Amino acid sequence: MTINIKKCTFEDSRKLQEVSCETFNETFKHQNSPENMNAYLERAFNLKQLEKELSNISSQFFFVYFNNEVAGYLKVNTNDAQSEEMGDESLEIERIYIKNKFQKHGLGKYLLNKAMEIAMERNKRKIWLGVWEKNESAIAFYKKMGFVQTGAHSFYMGDEEQTDFIMNKTLI
Repeated sequence: MTINIKKCTFEDSRKLQEVSCETFNETFKHQNSPENMNAYLERAFNLKQLEKELSNISSQFFFVYFNNEVAGYLKVNTNDAQSEEMGDESLEIERIYIKNKFQKHGLGKYLLNKAMEIAMERNKRKIWLGVWEKNESAIAFYKKMGFVQTGAHSFYMGDEEQTDFIMNKTLI
């Protein structure tokens, strides 16, 4: 079993789009209408949008490979790329997704550790994320990893307003 991580470049945009759509769909399609899923996937993961995000110097994407196959990805944001005003001392994990067939191999923890490593390299004091209130397994994972819920914000899945819990972890 080999696990590797690779920073995504602009040239990875199509593969990123494929992995983004696949993992988001696997994670949320059973709890949302097809119309709202399609609207979100088209808005968030269209090629132009992903290329814009890949070009932002305050955002970084990473693929995680399991036995040389892309198993998931991580997106982190700093500065003005954060989806909420959290200040210069914070790093946001905006996306952390693992394909279903690769779950339970420690890849989520591997990506979370990568995000914490980036935060420490950049002298960030806090790492944070938003997680859907109905994603109980993710919430349990983040709590196990030392995150605490500190608030909530709205997340729009198509035309449906949903609630994401904001979870933080202080880095020392």
